Amino acid sequence: MSDLLRTGVEWLSDLMEEQIGITVTYVRGEASFDVLAVVGQTAFRITRSYGPGVVVRMRDYLIDAADLATGGIYPPEVGDRIEETLGSDTHIHEVLEPGNGEPAWRWSDEFNQRLRIHTKHIDTEAG
Repeated sequence: MSDLLRTGVEWLSDLMEEQIGITVTYVRGEASFDVLAVVGQTAFRITRSYGPGVVVRMRDYLIDAADLATGGIYPPEVGDRIEETLGSDTHIHEVLEPGNGEPAWRWSDEFNQRLRIHTKHIDTEAG
């Protein structure tokens, strides 16, 4: 049964990339390469020692772990950047931990094939 589930997860993942995937540039230091990603979003409730908590929305990029490994950048690290071109503008998102002990990334599937990388928009370069 596990093989059937793995096959289904792989098929769905491939279909998502094919239908709604975009090409982004993954950057760490001087190293960079293009990779296919599916854009998502996660909302985190951040509690504070003072005042009410806040909800933080992160732009997520779902990327195949093997693609990052092939590019020589695995696992994702805080401070890495993902550049996404929209029209003539390039939007830069930085990988970061959302808070409350949440990691900067987590697995998006039970077979540890696709990463959900949490980012925050930091800059836009007009083209």
